[in-house]
Amino acid sequence: MPRGDKSSYTEKQKRKATHIEEGYEGRGVSKSEAERRAWATVNKESGGGKHSGSGRGNAENHSASRAGGHKSGASQSAQQRSAAAKKGWETRRKNANG
Repeated sequence: MPRGDKSSYTEKQKRKATHIEEGYEGRGVSKSEAERRAWATVNKESGGGKHSGSGRGNAENHSASRAGGHKSGASQSAQQRSAAAKKGWETRRKNANG
């Protein structure tokens, strides 16, 4: 089986890769880079292509998908993070005093 052959992947994995790829392309990533990232994500989550047989199924890890776009507070500006921290501090101070 040559490198890049997708025959060992399930239909669900292929659909997932297509969906992820479309999302990247919608954000302006090139077709080839989007495809590479999509299959890398599928491989990371499901451990690569699945093969038939008893006991071969393993749970998928979706932590990478959930973290996307939210790493290191990237969804907020520095000013928003600072304001949220100050507001939280004020609330904790008020609640502690009564």
